[in-house]
Amino acid sequence: MNKPLKGQGFFILLLLIVLIGLGLTLTTQTSAASYTYQDYLEDLKEGTVSRVIIRQNEEAPTGQVSVVDKKDSVQTFNVVNTETAWQAAMDAGISPEVMDISKPNWFMTEILPMILIFVVMFFMFNMMMGRGSSGDNKMMNFGKSRAKMTLNLDGKGTTFKEVAGVAEEKEELQEIVDFLKNPKKYIQVGAKIPKGVILVGPPGTGKTLLAKAVAGEAGVPFFSTSGSDFAEMFVGVGASRVRDLFEQAKRNAPCIIFIDEIDAVARLRGTGMGGGHDEREQTLNQLLVEMDGFGVNEGIIVMAATNRVDILDPAILRPGRFDRKVYVNRPDVKGREEILAVHAKNKPLAEDVDLKRVAQTTAGFTGADLENLLNEAALNAAKEDRAFVKEEDIKRSLIKVGIGMEKKSRVVSEKERRITAYHEAGHAILFHVLPDVGPVYTVSIIPTGSSAAGYTMPLPERDEMYMTKGIMLQNIMVGLGGRIAEEMMFDDVTTGASQDIKQVTRTARSMVTKYGFSDKIGLVNCEVSEDEVFLGRDYGHTRNYSDAVANSIDEEVRAIIDECYGKAKQLLEEHKAVLDACAELLLEKERITKDEFEALFV
Repeated sequence: MNKPLKGQGFFILLLLIVLIGLGLTLTTQTSAASYTYQDYLEDLKEGTVSRVIIRQNEEAPTGQVSVVDKKDSVQTFNVVNTETAWQAAMDAGISPEVMDISKPNWFMTEILPMILIFVVMFFMFNMMMGRGSSGDNKMMNFGKSRAKMTLNLDGKGTTFKEVAGVAEEKEELQEIVDFLKNPKKYIQVGAKIPKGVILVGPPGTGKTLLAKAVAGEAGVPFFSTSGSDFAEMFVGVGASRVRDLFEQAKRNAPCIIFIDEIDAVARLRGTGMGGGHDEREQTLNQLLVEMDGFGVNEGIIVMAATNRVDILDPAILRPGRFDRKVYVNRPDVKGREEILAVHAKNKPLAEDVDLKRVAQTTAGFTGADLENLLNEAALNAAKEDRAFVKEEDIKRSLIKVGIGMEKKSRVVSEKERRITAYHEAGHAILFHVLPDVGPVYTVSIIPTGSSAAGYTMPLPERDEMYMTKGIMLQNIMVGLGGRIAEEMMFDDVTTGASQDIKQVTRTARSMVTKYGFSDKIGLVNCEVSEDEVFLGRDYGHTRNYSDAVANSIDEEVRAIIDECYGKAKQLLEEHKAVLDACAELLLEKERITKDEFEALFV
């Protein structure tokens, strides 16, 4: 507690010195300004002056005159010419005292300001660099690693029991845990454990949690850092931090080094404006040397996580560095149910909550999404002063997380409500009658936080590993259902289908250019990458096909959409009675469930 106070005390003292100096300067200026040369001449004429003291400046004849009256009070003023003040005193019969020329103190005027500037910069830089866990200043330690070491020797760390939905990934990492516990078993048969393991997968799938679980299971020190912690504005600092990280790891071997978001420092070299002197590239070069250079890093396993493995430098992915890639994908329905069970342990659930049904409803959700879903449901239960979570809480949180918060207070005209009702009914009917999409989970005309006037949420009955041509065509038909329903009922269209049209066009273009679903274009990939380009590499997008092929692609995309439009319109005309009934029910209730919607077809 004393050191921070001392630092604050220094700045308080420095502030006081500055304020006192300013105060003295202002006082001197005020006193000098209150007594003028005319007052001096009048006092000489009246005979009230007993002494006159003249102090010349180094740049003569300017200077300062101090006047002492017969009551020993002193008045001081500055003069442009000290000779006139001296002559006036002589004419009044007073012999002025002329002081030696005052020379400025070089220490006070030159050295002291420099010292004060240095001290202020020292403390400001020290505060910017932050303080360590012990409170010690880290100004001289900015080249040290920022990795945090966690000891899991007491068995209280994260274990594989707390990681659900990734059975195969845990099995693949189990041999690393076994090696850290029993290295002799592998060494005696000449086996070498992978030096590095890179976890690849979408955000929120549990890559960081898996790395913590490996360290917790093995009971070894765990050094965690992120790729951005190595980046710095000073050249060479990133490489220095890499060296220091591995030095710490060697002293605590066997151990695990975990680098989250490694793509921040391990991007493909030669893609920046700095070339080989780029700070990020120097950091990467040092990391490559430490992982598989001339140094020996026995007992150190490097784990990393990224969701952009496609932009990593090939040198860091070769055997000897990151020997193994572990793909952590989105969980399937069984994995989602396991993850929900883990996150529901500390949440009292009502009898109507079926985690299996929730898992079926949340196709495409990651582990982080599922945790957030149950947390939002628990928050809703607490807001309503209930000590348990009901199925209704989970339904509300599913809408909030998946689509956006419903805005029931938004004022919507009756005409717009009717248009929205038919629009959503058009989507819902096609979801129901087409065999490979749906069924419908909820239909609503309540505006949401995503600026949508309503929504139709399907309930996939199974996880699809592949998208077939038939499913993609049906998705296009469902996307066009809202616009078709508007045309049929109001003989006019609105801007509400803009997002549907965008999605439909993207799907149709992917079918033609990416998946080879067009007989006219054939099995040729004509996709233009939409990923962010690197400066210095592929600065502009170049297409690998001619203008004639581009025209053919546009014609095929339009043909697919037009064909789906015709089929979707025919289906809606066949179910026009259900369309009217669904719209009227939505206008009455604003939100209808799966059972209420399916009852309209009976």
